[in-house]
Amino acid sequence: MKLQRNGRTKALAIGALAVVSSLTLAACGSDNNTTSNSSSSPAAAGSSAAAASSIDCSGATGQLLAAGSTAQANAMTQWVKDFQAACSGVTINYQATGSGAGITSFQSGKVAFAGSDAALKPADVAKTTGTACQNGGKGIDIPMIGGPIAIGYNLPGVSNLVLDAKTLAQIFTGKITKWDDPAIKALNPTATLPSLPIQTFHRSDGSGTTANFTTYLADAAPSDYTFAPNKLWAAKGGQAANGSAGLAAQVKQVQGSISYFELSYATQQSISTVSVATGASAPVAVSAAAASAAVGGAKVVGTAPDLALDMKSVYTTKADGAYPIDLVTYEIACDKGNAASSLPTLKAFLNYISSDAGQKSVASLGYFALPASLQAQVKTTISSLS
Repeated sequence: MKLQRNGRTKALAIGALAVVSSLTLAACGSDNNTTSNSSSSPAAAGSSAAAASSIDCSGATGQLLAAGSTAQANAMTQWVKDFQAACSGVTINYQATGSGAGITSFQSGKVAFAGSDAALKPADVAKTTGTACQNGGKGIDIPMIGGPIAIGYNLPGVSNLVLDAKTLAQIFTGKITKWDDPAIKALNPTATLPSLPIQTFHRSDGSGTTANFTTYLADAAPSDYTFAPNKLWAAKGGQAANGSAGLAAQVKQVQGSISYFELSYATQQSISTVSVATGASAPVAVSAAAASAAVGGAKVVGTAPDLALDMKSVYTTKADGAYPIDLVTYEIACDKGNAASSLPTLKAFLNYISSDAGQKSVASLGYFALPASLQAQVKTTISSLS
């Protein structure tokens, strides 16, 4: 991969900092705000030890550069820790820059793989051929882990807020502006809703989390959210912050606020989260188990070895106990034409994080494992990378 090698010197300096930050960002309020706490617990330590003993380091050597999704940042920190503990002399540098920035870095050949919370669009794939991927190769989607997108809010005196797709769409497009709006009252008849202005926060950066959340709004409430789903926020109004950690920080400190971010950010900062009324027998609280119940119905729509998923059945589910606002986060890699120097390390690392041990090692962080049938397809795709 000529371009990747040409950019390697510059990228090494960035990557050297990233491996340090990937393990310490929790202390400085960045997107990796879970790992330091989880790794200090006996359960997490035992999980890491078990994971390390099951890792095959064959052929892995040197440094592997990656960037992208903040949704998988907490998982990636744990995976990097496990892999580096098992594979002496190997360094995995993952920068949680957001899905959009990660894909751009991958397309320009600066990283061996990118993390993305949304599958590549055809235009994205076209930009990988001849740059990131040599010998006629192209970027493909490899689903890796699932997680719910929590709707976090800061509303004094209200601890069990219920909303549905319609009210969420109207809140985030500015049609509902007060917390005591009749539509919110109808969903929360026993709550004492304050007459506070609603302050919405969305991502300022290109984000797969935004792409998934806006696709949910467009699919589940098409009459109320009429914007095209996108990694960049399209609706007017609201305030912006960078990264999932930035959104969570704003909700934590601003009364009357509401935003969307991965469940681990809400859990770590004790942020209240919305239960979603889907048409099921009862509103569904956000949890990894409830998200997994919904994602189990997603179908592969990519052409092998690409494993892009159709999430519409997830967003529109009415099944009891199934939480609909979810994402599956992907690793984006070349199907062929990967750099020969990094390919063995890439395959070894992807094999670990897609394994039962790798998937279990991040379960305590709010992620859920892929369904067994999809895991098997992922294994086949990884083995075919060249």
